Amino acid sequence: MIRTDHPSTDTLDLAAIRARHTLLLLDLLWNGDLARVDIARELGLSRSAISSIVTELISVGLVQEVGTRGTGGVGRRATLLNLNTRAAALLAIDLGASHARVDVLDLHCQTLSSLTVPHDIVSGPHATYTLLGTLSAQAMRAAGIQPAQVALVGIGVPGPVDHDTGRVVQPPNMPGWDGENIREALQNRLNLEVLVDNDANLGALAEARFGAHRGTQDLIYVKAATGIGAGVLLGGRLHRGARGGAGEIGHISINEQGPVGRSGNPGSLESYAAAQVLVTLARARRAAGAPSQLPEPITLEGLLAHANTDPLARAVWEEAGHHLGVAISTTLNLFNPQAVVIGGRLSQAGEVLLGAVRASAHARTMRINVDRARIDLGTLGVDAGVRGAGAMMLDSLFTPRGLPHLYGIARMAQNTRSVGEASASRAPPAGPSPPRPAERATHPPTRPVSHGGTP
Repeated sequence: MIRTDHPSTDTLDLAAIRARHTLLLLDLLWNGDLARVDIARELGLSRSAISSIVTELISVGLVQEVGTRGTGGVGRRATLLNLNTRAAALLAIDLGASHARVDVLDLHCQTLSSLTVPHDIVSGPHATYTLLGTLSAQAMRAAGIQPAQVALVGIGVPGPVDHDTGRVVQPPNMPGWDGENIREALQNRLNLEVLVDNDANLGALAEARFGAHRGTQDLIYVKAATGIGAGVLLGGRLHRGARGGAGEIGHISINEQGPVGRSGNPGSLESYAAAQVLVTLARARRAAGAPSQLPEPITLEGLLAHANTDPLARAVWEEAGHHLGVAISTTLNLFNPQAVVIGGRLSQAGEVLLGAVRASAHARTMRINVDRARIDLGTLGVDAGVRGAGAMMLDSLFTPRGLPHLYGIARMAQNTRSVGEASASRAPPAGPSPPRPAERATHPPTRPVSHGGTP
């Protein structure tokens, strides 16, 4: 027999198979409580194999027993298993052109605490990291979470991101940020592992997992705000492209002779339909004599609030919808998705905008690409960014590579809770107890087929 210090191929294969079965089991429990017999039936595994995995998951605190279910006969009552969504926390950051938001999430991406403040991204990286560090500490305190209980930090930013490195690349709407390595800088600031992606990509993940089109495998999410970007899901996987720059729909030229937008491209979508362009257009038209009851000065808030009631506002949104529809028709003809979802601040204009988008896109799209495609407004509103960051983190944690890290965090969280409970049992009553995070919903959100085949 040849002795070796390296594990055999058989050992590696068995470990990989066990990890895969563990992830499939966690995926089932993500959707709801089940008994061991249910899981064995769903996965086609023996009761002993399931019990071995469950014992391991209970020991690290990822799964817990939560009562029994009657069998309907004279047999034993089945013990129900529950995914402990508080076994680890996620820190979700939504960084916009004019705001910063930090949420602490559980493993169902339900918010435990949330903080949002105005913030001008033009203030630069240093000021932004300082603010995010402060907000993160405050959000964790409000949720009663220690940093050691945070498995990952996920952040969405309004510019192109090299997904492999976390570096921003020539972001038109983030002056002063070109070449900034957000992942590295935030990891140093927070002392936690960080994932970074473009905000439109995260919007696509959020809508496909938590929105009205959850479970949709081919979906395009268009985020229309200060800038305009798109997240593209193809076959259930986020299509980032070779480096992470896929989906920059705002820089598609819809009129090669048109005005120059922020990217420098003549006639780009952003030069016709980005937020500040619409405000400037509305002000110019009123100055030229267009009737309007909008308060002075015209603002984006005013245009959104009076989208259905003011003739000038309505005309501006219909025109913006037309231009969006022209660009969306290109994505329909190129990718043939099942759904296009419009989110971001401009989507608050509602049906006026949506009707114009549909009319423009349908008129320019081949029938095979439009007959079964839905064009809708997003349903997650301002939560799309943090929910998408949560989905990105789940897609990283619930993998063979991420599972050991999740185990380690869950063990640490379990030990932290045990120490806290022991101290509380010995300590005399003191003043008001610290704020506790909200309990998770009785019924967890429906979880679609996950991107990449993992939770």
